[in-house]
Amino acid sequence: MGAELQDRVAVVTGASKGIGLAVATALAAAGARVVAASRTSSAELDALADKHGLVWVPVNLTHAEGVSMLADTVGERVDILVNNVGSAPARPGGFLSVTDAQWQQTIELNLFAAVAVTRALLPRMLDAGRGAIVNIGSVNAVLPDPTVVDYSAAKAALVNFSKALSKEFGARGVRVNSVSPGPVETELWLGGGGVADTVSTAAGLTPEQVLAQAAGATVTGRFSRPQEIADVVLFLAGDRASNIVGSDFTVDGGFVPTW
Repeated sequence: MGAELQDRVAVVTGASKGIGLAVATALAAAGARVVAASRTSSAELDALADKHGLVWVPVNLTHAEGVSMLADTVGERVDILVNNVGSAPARPGGFLSVTDAQWQQTIELNLFAAVAVTRALLPRMLDAGRGAIVNIGSVNAVLPDPTVVDYSAAKAALVNFSKALSKEFGARGVRVNSVSPGPVETELWLGGGGVADTVSTAAGLTPEQVLAQAAGATVTGRFSRPQEIADVVLFLAGDRASNIVGSDFTVDGGFVPTW
């Protein structure tokens, strides 16, 4: 397992915490040379850099100069790209409470950042005739929620974007897939100002009650762990998934009903 991705160059956005940190950790442990992009670092990311030689790039990927800085740092070889950066601001007031500026911020972070980074790095994969792109979507792409209406729309667009890329570039050796988590044990849900905190205030519940309701909506009765998402990304990034193209993998403990 440690040599599965030996010496491959992997780029992970939003890598300082949560799913992004777990993905960066899994790729580095599998032998990849990881370039981690995020606005700020974290103690865990710093420790990962010390252990595996990970390179951290402090960038805001909603700005063109941030994308250019990341591309320049990566160099000419890119084998794996994981577009993970994103945020799901809770909108307890529903659609009419969301301003144009908030819509724009959400779309820029959850969709346009992935579009811009992919546009910058994809040509290097095409030149090499191989590569793997994994975009981190959400179950909200197919299960829209008015309390995250703008996030749901952005993630639906991201998953659609992934499928379109897979059709255009799969025959040229670049595999594009997406992973769509349900509720995950990250700050996005659990942190101060996160989904549970914001929704609880509006609904007259405690954050613990909101979390219990969300966990209770899964078959397994719990949130997914970041490492469980990272394990799927690791599989899709490697040669074991060499004929998986244009797929979306749901990891949600049965949160979305299926028939």
